[in-house]
Amino acid sequence: MSQSELPAAAVEPSVERAAHAAVRNAPGSLWRDGNFLTLWSGQALAQVGSQVTELAIPVLAVLLLHASEFEVGLLNAAGVAAFLVVGLPAGAWIDRMRKRRVMIWADAVRAVALLALPLLWWADVLAMWHLYAVALVVGVATVFFDVSYQSIIPSLVRREQIAEANGKLEATRELANIGGPALGGWLIGLISAPFAIFATVGTYVASFVALLLTRDHEQPRADDDRAPVLHEIGEGLRWVFGNPLLRRIVGTTGISNFFSTMSFTLLPIFLLRELGLSPEAFGIIFSLGSIGGLAGAAATPHIVRWLGEARAIPVSAIAFGAIACLLPLAATFPAVAFPLLVAQLFVGSFTVLLYNITQVTFRQRITPPRLLGRMNASVRFCVWGVMPIAALLAGGLGTWLGVVPTMWIGATGQLLSALCVVIGPFWTMRQLPDAEH
Repeated sequence: MSQSELPAAAVEPSVERAAHAAVRNAPGSLWRDGNFLTLWSGQALAQVGSQVTELAIPVLAVLLLHASEFEVGLLNAAGVAAFLVVGLPAGAWIDRMRKRRVMIWADAVRAVALLALPLLWWADVLAMWHLYAVALVVGVATVFFDVSYQSIIPSLVRREQIAEANGKLEATRELANIGGPALGGWLIGLISAPFAIFATVGTYVASFVALLLTRDHEQPRADDDRAPVLHEIGEGLRWVFGNPLLRRIVGTTGISNFFSTMSFTLLPIFLLRELGLSPEAFGIIFSLGSIGGLAGAAATPHIVRWLGEARAIPVSAIAFGAIACLLPLAATFPAVAFPLLVAQLFVGSFTVLLYNITQVTFRQRITPPRLLGRMNASVRFCVWGVMPIAALLAGGLGTWLGVVPTMWIGATGQLLSALCVVIGPFWTMRQLPDAEH
């Protein structure tokens, strides 16, 4: 769940001891860092916009273009296929570039691609293949943006502020998750799904401008510190899988993302078509559930102090795996589907944020700056690259077995995903190791 590696709504995919409100008045707090706040404000708007589109495009496909289960699966697969296809070389390329510039170009591409959808609808020629094409283009741009986004923090803030920065960015993501779906549902009801996408285009333009105004202290790699792309890709993979703790985290995240994608791919069809909910109700469910993510971002430093940083990882993995079972349970008992879905999303978002903030800060802390892009790309390749496969499988199983049985398969797999970090050294540790570079 997204971003961070587990999409928070599920689960979206990004992010320890992140001080949220507690650091607001501390000396050197990022609330007083105008440069960081410029980046933060642009990303806050972009996160809200992306939530609007994540609601508008499924509504457009299911209600206006009458997409089948398989077509919805194909659409979801198109949106994340880039992590599987270009995720690894993107990391090697990004480590050779200024990451802020990569993010600027990615925002521009996403804005232009999304702008095509309302224009095609207005011309009365919009078809499902247009959605697939736009999803693919936006997905490629998002690969480059997200890998750069998770790699740029160490060049914006001091080392001791990395956890604080991740906490603020994750808390903002959750605020967007709360307000974005409700705003999206309202806009869809007011002006229709295609034209609600204009809101996202505007927020990507705002992020573009904010990035232009942001300054970083990243030093480009020297020409003599470069090797062939395949060698650099291998170096990133060896770094990730050579660390036994990181290897287990990738295992849990990847398995959970695979099975949660199976469940959430079919959720728009279940809610909008089978239950007959309105787009506004669809958005409200996700908004209420996402409050749990904001609470999780705020509670993470306190939970980490209580449990220990290392133990917070298996505890959160058990929790978000177990609570996933409420999703198919809501499908089985439609009379109480609304509160069950809200509860599942609330607790799931809370525990995913605890997990993501802890593990992403750990990754950023132990990785040498020259490897940050490749490390994040390698992780994203493994944990998001499985999602297009899962989305296609969900479409096929949904057609063959039905929506509810496919959701039960997804919930069971999410529960089993916790085994990678539960059976491991995390319980015997309190703090995750650090590394000085």
